[in-house]
Amino acid sequence: MGDVEAPEPNQPRQTVLLSILPSKEFATSRKGMLLLAEVVLSFVSFVCFTASAAAAFVTVPLLEFLAALFLLFAYSTKFNERFKSFRWPLMDFMRCVTASIIYFIVSIVAVSRYWDGSSKAAGIFGFCATIVFALDFYLIFNELATFLKEGG
Repeated sequence: MGDVEAPEPNQPRQTVLLSILPSKEFATSRKGMLLLAEVVLSFVSFVCFTASAAAAFVTVPLLEFLAALFLLFAYSTKFNERFKSFRWPLMDFMRCVTASIIYFIVSIVAVSRYWDGSSKAAGIFGFCATIVFALDFYLIFNELATFLKEGG
């Protein structure tokens, strides 16, 4: 129709897709791998809790999955650098502390009170997620302590 040319159909889709995916350098960093592990373990435990008799605990992995996915997106797209007023490391630290405590409690209850296989699997994946979240908050705490010792 004369004045307007149709854009190439492949180009915008690739640009949009690449802007959503985490960058390779962030995904291979220690923080990126921890966040990816948190997202995957939270999603797997969410699926296991959904299929189990312990479906009342489905909220914990769902919320942690969404929070970890948001922070993965924020860190990989450098969204956190645009909003300096938020205390991103402190928010991430508090998320990891609460997630590890709540995952630990929910996993103990799922393994000890329910006898179906998917509840046991959800509990095992919950214990793995507890370890990953605890490792993440330990590393964040060490980074914050080093930053404060240096006078930051």
